[in-house]
Amino acid sequence: MVDYHVHTRRCGHAEGDLSTYLAAARARGLREIGFADHIPLYFLPRTARDPSLAMAEEELPHYVGEIKALKITHPGITVRLGIEADYVPGYEKELARILRAYPFDYVIGSIHYLDGWGFDNPEQVTGYEGRDPDELYHAYFTLLGQAAASGLFDIMAHPDLIKKFGCRPATDPTPLYENTAAIFARAGVCIEVNTAGLRAPVREIYPAPAFLYACRRFGVPATIGSDAHHPEQVGAGVGEAVALLRETGYRSIAVFTRRRRLFLSL
Repeated sequence: MVDYHVHTRRCGHAEGDLSTYLAAARARGLREIGFADHIPLYFLPRTARDPSLAMAEEELPHYVGEIKALKITHPGITVRLGIEADYVPGYEKELARILRAYPFDYVIGSIHYLDGWGFDNPEQVTGYEGRDPDELYHAYFTLLGQAAASGLFDIMAHPDLIKKFGCRPATDPTPLYENTAAIFARAGVCIEVNTAGLRAPVREIYPAPAFLYACRRFGVPATIGSDAHHPEQVGAGVGEAVALLRETGYRSIAVFTRRRRLFLSL
């Protein structure tokens, strides 16, 4: 199948060279591999950007050039040029300016911050203390919906990442799932079935089955990503992702070229 969420060492927290990632993709029998490294932290002053979280601005053209070269030099596997970009309200124009400058095959939108708190960062996990899980879920899904509706993204990454460290709402999250699925459908974005949750404390694919089922009912397309930061993680959990997609009624997955969506049968 495909893996559309693979990082490179340019992001500051991944390891391995590109050829090793490609070798791992071939060993897994993948049809396509999509690199989607973290875009520079455009919403922060340059002096405040953490090099361990995303590539520096001057590295972005080099990243694009490297992935474009792989498309030519490794014809045995389809290579896609993607990027992962955090959505931060108020910075849409700046992000759009960066995205227009490069020939991305797809853009992954993600939420890693709630009011400046990096809720998925192990170093900031104490931020959950004293917070109401229901309020956190509401804040997270509200922001996720805003990101999808912005028109900036093709794929919404790890769409219930707020559960990473086991945070669960006391109330039924189904209304949040259904409302978000409806927003995704109107916005024309894809949902990512992200297997990194299997490696996280929550030990569960992102998204939860009920969320993915809601997306299927609303006609939201889906794709697959491992969120690999090491070559051995490329394609990890893809079998489980395909099984979940089939269980929730999907019969195809979305793939992209130059931000145009196509479909492969499951």
